[in-house]
Amino acid sequence: MGNTKKYLPLILGVAIAVGIYLGSKLNFSDGNEKIFATNSKKDKLNRLIDYIDYEYVDEVNTDSIVDVTVSNILENLDPHSVYIPADQYEENADDMRGNFVGIGVSFYPYNDSIAVIRAIEGGPAAKAGIRGGDRILYADGQKLFGEGIDKDSISKYLKGEINSKIKLIVYRKGEKDLLKFTLKRKRVPLVSVDASYKLTDEIGYIKVSRFSETTYSEFRKALRKLADEDFKTLVLDLRDNPGGYISAAERIVDEFLEDGKLVLITRNKNGEENRTYATKRGEFENGKLYVLINENSASASEIVAGALQDNDKGIIIGRRSFGKGLVQREMALGDGSAVRLTIARYYTPTGRSIQRPYGNGNGSYYSDYENRYRNGEMISADNIKVSDSLKFVTPKGKIVYGGGGIIPDVFVPKDTSIENETLEYITRNGYMSYFVFEFLEANREEFNGMTFKEFSDDYEVDEALTEDFISYSHLEEAHIDISGYTWELNLALKANIAQQLFGPNAYKYFLNEGDRMIQKVFELEESNGPN
Repeated sequence: MGNTKKYLPLILGVAIAVGIYLGSKLNFSDGNEKIFATNSKKDKLNRLIDYIDYEYVDEVNTDSIVDVTVSNILENLDPHSVYIPADQYEENADDMRGNFVGIGVSFYPYNDSIAVIRAIEGGPAAKAGIRGGDRILYADGQKLFGEGIDKDSISKYLKGEINSKIKLIVYRKGEKDLLKFTLKRKRVPLVSVDASYKLTDEIGYIKVSRFSETTYSEFRKALRKLADEDFKTLVLDLRDNPGGYISAAERIVDEFLEDGKLVLITRNKNGEENRTYATKRGEFENGKLYVLINENSASASEIVAGALQDNDKGIIIGRRSFGKGLVQREMALGDGSAVRLTIARYYTPTGRSIQRPYGNGNGSYYSDYENRYRNGEMISADNIKVSDSLKFVTPKGKIVYGGGGIIPDVFVPKDTSIENETLEYITRNGYMSYFVFEFLEANREEFNGMTFKEFSDDYEVDEALTEDFISYSHLEEAHIDISGYTWELNLALKANIAQQLFGPNAYKYFLNEGDRMIQKVFELEESNGPN
């Protein structure tokens, strides 16, 4: 158990690093042709590749050598300049566009077949009547079951050109015959606003998981829906949000700040500055606001939190954010691959940079996450190290600091016990989701026709299901006793069942019950809330 506890923060840190890479994406115009001119350094690399291609004694895949070379060059620049190989580019592009062209299902390669988890609301599959538990056996005659099925290749068959037709043959438990569907592929949303609902009669809640091209429109739609239900206070949840497009972050900030307020400063290598200001269009300038952040909130998330904090708008709640203050531009390399190269730094309205140091290499950079555990920062704000040389003052006189993340106005400690960390990990990494899918496979009839309200009010996770999951996850074999977290475990199981039955909004609805930061919001509201 001791070794597990020792290395868990490092494992989590590596997982976050992947999320931050995904968050370092911005849509600037590409002026590469003006940059590239022949010189001896580039000739040397080209000549070496040619020598290997034509003269080396063994056959070598020089494409892979180039990929490794590009990656190594970028790693020596900064932690957020990254290479995207051609075979990964489209998936990355879909993620940041906020949609893809396909039939709209989430699925598992389950045993020897493709099992639908749920059909995405509004997508072609949902409209055609495909539902959770269905097995997709054939797509346009292509067999999708049997040994060696691969999730990536399955996606290739289900995706395609917009409005193109696809014929599916589907097995459904309880049906005598196989079902046949003909669908038209459409743009299917990859939502970045995971949840929006009312925590109380007067408090609205919106969870933003990343900043894609569609995030602002999703956010504004959620905000207006809450406004129709009449609310006075908003909780904007940016926890675990790795970032994305700066433009989406700026537009969301604009909803809260008055016309003319400074939102963001960017500065390139020549010292040229670009300043972004709020406009007249804000729809929540007079409402109460809380912003939730944690150690995994990065990049565009920090732009939002920093702009609001520096303009004395609302209250930032949680723990110190990641600390990424670098701006990337995506540049095509001509073969379907691309690089995201750091081209500027950004600064909050008071002029502070929240980028943490990276001069000692990527290993040291990402170990900062582990250091926060070791120095006690996760459990006490007094352990957050600040420098007086990086002290800034907001218009209302509040002291804020640069130099490595946004420090919240109100600190909420993290439960760093191995039991809680393990429970969080298995809840969020898909492991529990797979268990829940198997549970629903055997018990789906129990939930047929059940409304979300009925599920919320009447369904309770029983002791047998809890014990089944403990056995399934081998927690006892790992000598991890979560008996003190039975309530939290049952809530996580109910949240995962709700997600597969009703979608991500239902998932957050249950996970937020008893959430420490949400509870802190309630406490502050009882004390009159923010100005």
